[in-house]
Amino acid sequence: MSTSSVSKGCFVFKPSAKKKKTTLSLEDHFMRGCEDAENSEIRFRLCHDLWDKIKTDTEALQDELNRNILDSLLDFTRKCSSTRQHSDWASQMRASEIPTAALVLGVNVPDHDMTFQSLSDLLQQSVTPHVVSVQAKECGALKHLMKRVLERLMDTVVDDEEEEEAEQTSAQLNTSVHCSLSTLCAWYNTNTKKSNTGTPGKKRSSAVRDDPQHPPVVIIFKDLEAFNPKVLQDFILICSRYLERLPLMFIFGIATSPSTIQHMLPHSVTSLLCIELFQSLSCTQHLATVIDKLILTPQFLFKLNGKVMQVLISIFLYHDFSVKNFIKGIQLALLEHFHSQPLSVLCCRKKAALLNVMQLGHQDLERVRQLKSFKRYAEKQEAQEQVHLLTDDPHLKEVCQKLIKDLRKYHKNYYPTLRCLHTLTSSLPRYPLGKQIRELHLICLEKNIWENEDYQSAMKLLKMLAKDQLIALLQRCEETLQSAKSKTMKSARVQLGDMLARFKQLDRAAEPPPSVEDSITSPVKNLQKKTDLFQLQKTLLEMNESRRSKKLSPFEVLRNEALEFIDGLVKSHLSSPESQTLNEVCYYTSSATVRRHLNATPRTSIQAALNSPIYYLQNERLKTEDGVISNAAPDICIVYKLHLECGRLINLYDWLEAYATVVSAAEGNEPDSDDFGKVDDVKHARFIRAVSELEFLGFIKSTKQKTDHVARLSWGGC
Repeated sequence: MSTSSVSKGCFVFKPSAKKKKTTLSLEDHFMRGCEDAENSEIRFRLCHDLWDKIKTDTEALQDELNRNILDSLLDFTRKCSSTRQHSDWASQMRASEIPTAALVLGVNVPDHDMTFQSLSDLLQQSVTPHVVSVQAKECGALKHLMKRVLERLMDTVVDDEEEEEAEQTSAQLNTSVHCSLSTLCAWYNTNTKKSNTGTPGKKRSSAVRDDPQHPPVVIIFKDLEAFNPKVLQDFILICSRYLERLPLMFIFGIATSPSTIQHMLPHSVTSLLCIELFQSLSCTQHLATVIDKLILTPQFLFKLNGKVMQVLISIFLYHDFSVKNFIKGIQLALLEHFHSQPLSVLCCRKKAALLNVMQLGHQDLERVRQLKSFKRYAEKQEAQEQVHLLTDDPHLKEVCQKLIKDLRKYHKNYYPTLRCLHTLTSSLPRYPLGKQIRELHLICLEKNIWENEDYQSAMKLLKMLAKDQLIALLQRCEETLQSAKSKTMKSARVQLGDMLARFKQLDRAAEPPPSVEDSITSPVKNLQKKTDLFQLQKTLLEMNESRRSKKLSPFEVLRNEALEFIDGLVKSHLSSPESQTLNEVCYYTSSATVRRHLNATPRTSIQAALNSPIYYLQNERLKTEDGVISNAAPDICIVYKLHLECGRLINLYDWLEAYATVVSAAEGNEPDSDDFGKVDDVKHARFIRAVSELEFLGFIKSTKQKTDHVARLSWGGC
């Protein structure tokens, strides 16, 4: 039976057989539209190697940062599994409660999966094979939570009577089990029966908990705040009744505060839990370590400029606090850099880079000549050398090899000097150059730091430090330079060590230098005697001159020498990366691309797709002038553009007729024919589906003012 209503529609589609999806690999995406296809394979290989290296180092770093908290959790599980071995009253009271670890991980939820995966692996390796993790999105009701726990522990199909359908195969019915904790207890006893060495007269419940060969059953709730409190309460109450038969243990993953447990669970439920709190490192500490180990190191030649770094840090601080997403941002910049910069073939290890320089073609060398940094370098050379650089390709290759070496030396000296300066300034009042090293690094990326007023203020504050404070900071500076491998930094460390030795050799018992007050005592006395204006002016000039000519103490002389040495290091090695020749080879600068990919605006993207589908579909048939509706566009795009021409209320019938007219033109019907613009069942159904999609996206809604109208929820026209 046909219907004439266009306001609502309901369609039922029988699911078809699953088709094998053809997905493009990372290499296919990289090669598509890649600049300079000749060396694209080499660039992809370099990019892929760096990608894997960053991923491996990040995972190792995360494991190292979480090692303490994970070790504490392992000790907690071992201790809880042996609680019933003790016979004192306190241990028996604890054994009647479910051991629960409240693991506070912070609001950086995307990073939690890696932590829980490491925890689950460690528990299965060293404590118990019975570990299961559940999330709130898959446990909306108690039966779903119970089913997930049993299926993942028992590795079998669990019956759910309400959802069981006749289409289930006989094999599934034969292997399925009943969804209850009694079933889990029976399964657990069966699996541990062979290792049960309890006394024959002893009850099995005691043997299960006393025998160390009966490991606990650990249930991890990854996102506690997202669980339905009622579901969680019922599950805990049920588990508490099986505690004598099943050695259960809970781990609560908490993103906000430990008080969440009290807010979600009443006292009657929390009294059944023996809760111990575990606090992980903050996400800002994780980020600081990641930046220190992955970015502030000459190990990776690929670098980010100041604007890109600022975008990634801003997204971290103001959106999700996720270190995982921060690493994804670095990987995105890495992929974009190698994809868009043909000269990124030189962004690799030293020997490979020098070899790749000699393999550059004439087109690549012309790209080198067009680089801004190389133009600045060429302008500083003599006229004859400039001619050779612009016309002689073999000579240019030799120069590029030298410049690549200089760029590597710059990075090897930059980071130790940066750490040394941060060591000196991070303890100063009000942190003139920032408390975190990343703040100092961003300042250095923007311009020469010695031109910054805050740097001048920091050097003045260092001159005002006490002797012991200054010596302590210089000692820490020397320690930071110990890990440097360049000859320049090793020489700087030796010089700094000599200065520290001279500080220690200063004779503390020496007579202190005369103070300013003592040196001007006689002029002050003369002031008290002479009162005429000429003599007063003369005396003041003498006092000012005496201050200038005051002799410095040995400590002050050595202090000035040490700070001048640090200032010389800074001016020699902390120049802006943009001042380095060929910096474009390894520095990624497109902050707008990173922001567009990582900090997307969904509504703007949807409107852009509906207005200009050619941007996403890359179909030339969709190319139209502004304000023109393409009849080859998808139905939802046609309906969307037609709705932009309407007012606040849209007549559905008029909308349908306009849509049918546009679609008829796409079908090739003559405008003068009788069928042109006619609404048939197919067009009717396509229109209803497009309108429903627009309503789902939030562009329109039904209204009670007129039953055959819908209301617009967006503003603006074509």
